[in-house]
Amino acid sequence: MAVKKYNPVTPGLRTRISTDNSHLSKGKPEKSLLAKLKKSGGRNHDGKMTVRNIGGGHKRRYRIIDFKRDNHGVKGEVMTLEYDPNRSANIALIQYSDGEKRYIVAPDGLKVGSTIVSGENATPEVGNALPLSKIPLGSSIHAIEMTPGRGAALARSAGTFATKMGQEGKYVSVKLPSGEVRRILAFCLATIGTTSNPDHRLQNLGKAGRNRWKGRRPRVRGVAMNPVDHPMGGGEGRSSGGHPRSRTGIMAKGQKTRDPNKNSNRLIISKRKTKK
Repeated sequence: MAVKKYNPVTPGLRTRISTDNSHLSKGKPEKSLLAKLKKSGGRNHDGKMTVRNIGGGHKRRYRIIDFKRDNHGVKGEVMTLEYDPNRSANIALIQYSDGEKRYIVAPDGLKVGSTIVSGENATPEVGNALPLSKIPLGSSIHAIEMTPGRGAALARSAGTFATKMGQEGKYVSVKLPSGEVRRILAFCLATIGTTSNPDHRLQNLGKAGRNRWKGRRPRVRGVAMNPVDHPMGGGEGRSSGGHPRSRTGIMAKGQKTRDPNKNSNRLIISKRKTKK
């Protein structure tokens, strides 16, 4: 996979960089796996704006993704690799030997015609889903469950992967994309490989309009506002605005927001890397 640059025939194309999707399948998505996707525009049930900078955007339909991979032992063939407007990674349409069709988050390197399977007896090959206890040490994995049977929750975005570090009793130590090392129940499923579209982070939209197509409205900096509108507003000239905080006064850039008494803290072996 590579990135595409454009001839600067317009100002918006001068700096635009996008991922090359020529390897993805052409045509429409599987109709039986589509659902409506309603947009709120940042408004609640009273019509009052509760989240700013949201609104507009191109109409989308949600692709129903199989995060549980619970059809154990049934082989599936990759029919198509598709773009999904609702996530950064690409998706793959799988047709199983029993006739059922499902979408999964596509691993990097998966090709049309490949065969995948899930379950305890599956081999540790790209696209196969196995319990963490059956995965070899040092393997790259993605789409990891945190609770058995609930579905994948970790390492699902483009180009991300986790690494199995060790196993002790009913827990497996996994190094997550953030750098955090965490214990996860060995019965939880994970998929072998790295998620697709690793060049997603290299994209440059090129113009503000592409953000509007995504449903993102302009965001005004707090220091550019008046004191009545933001805690960091006001001042003569370009003043710093004091300690960074949100519009409602919640501290940012340094204040810890994680509950120190959270029950799952006991499962964290080493915390994620933080910027100094």
